[in-house]
Amino acid sequence: MDVNGPEMDGTTLYSVDGRVARITLNRLDARNALNDQMIGELLDAFDRAKNDADVRVIVLTGAGDRAFCAGADLGGLDRDGLDVDDIRDSAPFRLFTAFPKLGKPIIARLAGHAVAGGLGLAAACDLVIAADDVKLATPEVNVGLWPMMIMAIINRNVAPKHAFKLYYTGSRITAAEGREIGLVTEVVPRADLDARVDELAGVIASKSPLGLRRGRDAFFAIEGRPLEDQVAHLLSELVELAGTEDAKEGITAFLENRPPDFRGR
Repeated sequence: MDVNGPEMDGTTLYSVDGRVARITLNRLDARNALNDQMIGELLDAFDRAKNDADVRVIVLTGAGDRAFCAGADLGGLDRDGLDVDDIRDSAPFRLFTAFPKLGKPIIARLAGHAVAGGLGLAAACDLVIAADDVKLATPEVNVGLWPMMIMAIINRNVAPKHAFKLYYTGSRITAAEGREIGLVTEVVPRADLDARVDELAGVIASKSPLGLRRGRDAFFAIEGRPLEDQVAHLLSELVELAGTEDAKEGITAFLENRPPDFRGR
């Protein structure tokens, strides 16, 4: 199996193993807290994975086992208020709006706690696999703030009553509780975390990359649109997808009772 990396420069590590790109938040001493440098490097890593035809799945994780990500680096926050001339050019805006545009499935691997913006980062991923001793929280209210930056992400995953409890109390919940309210896909024993993430990434990577991309793009494209518009868009996408080489190969392989050889065309 071809293994590249990890590349060690900066605050984000990037490596490729087979068809899976692993992006690791690497500010261990700061509990992988987000700063502008890390966000920039993270966005670069996303672009790299997106544009690599050999990469079919992305795994996002944090260095160490204390924290997946502790959110924004409060030590670098201007206490007199944020000065942002153009909201859409800000690092947080570019980060959290990048996920729907990745074109590839992304799995969050939580070996450590995910709090504040770190929880938003995990929730923005398509799937979240967490070790059973991981905790989740939106503690912004405890310092006079509110999870503004991640609320749009959390609200897409969690029903309002559960969301408000997170926002109002700032209390930590277990990974199992996170699964119950929709923030976590699977909770596994810590010893099984890597094996399960690798297994899931491998299963997804075996599918048609074109089918995955078109389906994932369609998922985000229909969000918030009227039912008639959703069905019309999806039917149009299905017609186009059915004419691709991957779809034809998949159907042929099914009829011939053999594994498909997807090429992304």
